[in-house]
Amino acid sequence: MANRLNMEKTARHPLMSKNDLVKTLRMNYLFDFYQALLTKKQRNYLELFYLQDYSLSEIADTFDVSRQAVYDNIRRTGDLVEDYETKLELYSKLEQRREIYNQMKASIEDPDALKRYIEELEELE
Repeated sequence: MANRLNMEKTARHPLMSKNDLVKTLRMNYLFDFYQALLTKKQRNYLELFYLQDYSLSEIADTFDVSRQAVYDNIRRTGDLVEDYETKLELYSKLEQRREIYNQMKASIEDPDALKRYIEELEELE
């Protein structure tokens, strides 16, 4: 049953663009970082839409509201978490740390480079 549901959901988005995937991944991270700052309704809508891949219609049916109301809420909440990210930069710093870790791995034999990367990590905190 679960596999069939997943296949049905995947069938809805067979040609999802790379930009859509990037946006969904970003929203998943932003949701993880900032969900505690959202209302229960905002959390529910974003979780269903981005994490569980519900359609607007499915969410509307679940909460007995219009598709437009769901769309508006998801758009506003997306803008809100982007605003939190602009101010707090939690996701941006995560990406920067990942890049520094990758550079450290590539420079494992160079103690001076490792020292510089450690300093960069310390500056991020």
